[in-house]
Amino acid sequence: MANFYNDFEPEDAIQLEQLSRLIYELRENRDAILKSYGVADEIALLEQIYTSAVPEHPAYEHYLSARILSDTRETVRAMLAECLKEIGRK
Repeated sequence: MANFYNDFEPEDAIQLEQLSRLIYELRENRDAILKSYGVADEIALLEQIYTSAVPEHPAYEHYLSARILSDTRETVRAMLAECLKEIGRK
């Protein structure tokens, strides 16, 4: 199997791997929170809170955590894309 990082400088490969790992961990942690409520996304969890299907606390804190994880993941994805552009210019 071909190694994706073979064509990169070692420092660049390490940075790409770290950002990729962070994206994975953020996604998995968000999914774990949502799975514990049996929902697919934050909106569905918020709906459950709104309709009192789940207790407001700690569900609202979990909703906020899932949102933060999702927003952070998008930020890191943008960082990864920028990093790839920068590496391509070297």
